[in-house]
Amino acid sequence: MRVVDDQGNPIPEQQSKRVLAGVLAIVFGELGIHKFVLGYTAEGLIQIALTIITCGIAGIIGIIEGIIYLTKTDEEFIYQYQTNKRSWF
Repeated sequence: MRVVDDQGNPIPEQQSKRVLAGVLAIVFGELGIHKFVLGYTAEGLIQIALTIITCGIAGIIGIIEGIIYLTKTDEEFIYQYQTNKRSWF
């Protein structure tokens, strides 16, 4: 699996967290656990706060993100979420 950045430079090989993050997002999305797995602590805390404020309705964000994560290839996922730190959707 070869991933390159915007300038075409190779990025050191990483293990994809796509399946783990995707499943956690679908099952426990309202708790933001998938955000913590990807290293997005602030976004995970925001997800928890949104879930509390909206009485659980914001949990739909986790389901949507889980589906998005699982429909990407490992290369796309590593590039967008692990290398470039795209924290939402």
